[in-house]
Amino acid sequence: MLDESTHTWLRGLLDRHTAVAGTVHVVREGLLHIAAAHNIPPRVQEVTARIPLGKGMAGLAWERDRPVQTCNLREDDSGAVKPGARAVDGKAAVALPVHDDDGTVRAVVGLAWLDERELTDGELASIAEDATSLPVTVPPV
Repeated sequence: MLDESTHTWLRGLLDRHTAVAGTVHVVREGLLHIAAAHNIPPRVQEVTARIPLGKGMAGLAWERDRPVQTCNLREDDSGAVKPGARAVDGKAAVALPVHDDDGTVRAVVGLAWLDERELTDGELASIAEDATSLPVTVPPV
């Protein structure tokens, strides 16, 4: 069961950045655990319930401690986009790390848009700043 308050927070983030789908994964026990999802197919939620460091866009954003983006989820051939992500109704997507007060990655937030685009440094900075409002205590799932 995903956390409803985190889902509400995620919907607000998506609305503010005109994204159509997204996820929140929190770092726990050496993995990213899904805490919220919006417009993500149930099968994709299952496959991404727990993500190891370095796997897929979220795992790479966590490992690299920087945003990982694609212009088109369905056509990306970089290896960062895993097959399940192609089921999301979107094209451009980004996974951004969210830090705690000491600079450690505590979560990764993903957003997807309907159109193809490369996010500018300014857009990435704006989303990253907004993502810092993620509640500090996201309940375990």
